[in-house]
Amino acid sequence: MSKLKEILSEIEPGDQAAAEACQKHLDHIAKPLGSLGELENILCMIARAQGSANISTGKKCVLVYCGDNGIVAQGVAQSDHTVTTSIARSLAANHSSVCVMASSCGAETFPIDVGMVDDVPEIMDRKVARGTHDFSEGPAMTREEAEKAIMTGVESAIEMSRKGFDIIATGEAGIGNTSSSSAVASVLLGLDPEVVTGRGSGLTDDGLKRKLDAISRGISDNRPDRNDVVDVLAKVGGFDICAMCGTFIGGALSHTPVVMDGLISSVAALCAFRLSNAVRDYMIPSHKSAEPAAKHIMEELGFTPILDARMRLGEGSGAVTLFPVIDMAASVYRNAAVFEEINVEQYRRLS
Repeated sequence: MSKLKEILSEIEPGDQAAAEACQKHLDHIAKPLGSLGELENILCMIARAQGSANISTGKKCVLVYCGDNGIVAQGVAQSDHTVTTSIARSLAANHSSVCVMASSCGAETFPIDVGMVDDVPEIMDRKVARGTHDFSEGPAMTREEAEKAIMTGVESAIEMSRKGFDIIATGEAGIGNTSSSSAVASVLLGLDPEVVTGRGSGLTDDGLKRKLDAISRGISDNRPDRNDVVDVLAKVGGFDICAMCGTFIGGALSHTPVVMDGLISSVAALCAFRLSNAVRDYMIPSHKSAEPAAKHIMEELGFTPILDARMRLGEGSGAVTLFPVIDMAASVYRNAAVFEEINVEQYRRLS
């Protein structure tokens, strides 16, 4: 048995009793029942993941996995791998957009090289290889490399939990990764590439055509097995997708909720869910991605994104945007008056 199969067998469903106790307290707060809408659902998700209605939300972080994608050789992006390197350096200097956003709400950012072409010594080195191969001309990586990248995510999530982080957000940086993500989504969802592929960071019509041609050719030639997630990732995926998939798994193993970001993170969440359905109990959706595949993945997972700000920045920025919302909801949960304190009879559910 591989290490991945071994740890998947150890994942337990979330604590539904804790989620119900959380909802019971929310119903006891002096407000109309369910009036915080999806914010109440988020709090119950956190309780279910952590296994306690006494939820902890104080210490949060975002893991940003950096990796390059060989498919850029097909002209599927506006730039090449050197931009991934520049983003990684900005992350290391704590100057990138997600770093600033995270700092503004007291969260920490951890950039991790899981498969960049170049080296950036200032960030955590977990490099599996120097970028993936061009999957339009053969498999993106070996199965062993895919499993190694997944395990990097598993270990990173567990490490963050051991350091006391209550909530983990998933992020990525890698030119060409919307092509890899769209290819994985196409295979796992059984949908044509045209249905799930968008313009990424802003392709022209010709660029989108090249992207679709490369994805279709890669799927046709590599013939990934949609019933074998690791095979799909190895043949048309990316190291960042693999690592984020592992982060969701590691969150489940350590009973730590993991916040989804946009398209790439959502594809990773779908991969984790297909590997173990119980992992869903430890996921929290954040925002509505502009990429077409994201809608289909949310439907598959049964999630409703909380935010719709038309964001498409990446880096985990959408997931981090949810952090202040979580803090406000948690503050109400802990500090708002209950019905007895205002001498009002508690509302009852009528249906």
